[in-house]
Amino acid sequence: MSAPIVVHPPAPEGGRHVTAYGESLGTAYGLTDLIEFLERTDIDVASLDLEDETVIEWKGGTHEVWGRLAG
Repeated sequence: MSAPIVVHPPAPEGGRHVTAYGESLGTAYGLTDLIEFLERTDIDVASLDLEDETVIEWKGGTHEVWGRLAG
């Protein structure tokens, strides 16, 4: 089973697209944006573990990567 939240790789212009349960939530430019997006869903943000791979999948970098990856 895949994680319900997916934070996609950093875009060339910065930020990361976020989906929850297959629905687009927008582009986050940091953890504040991510938390704001998730508060609009039924996800319990207060108990969210950013490293729990059963809940959130980070593609192209961890929760510390929000800008364009060097290439």
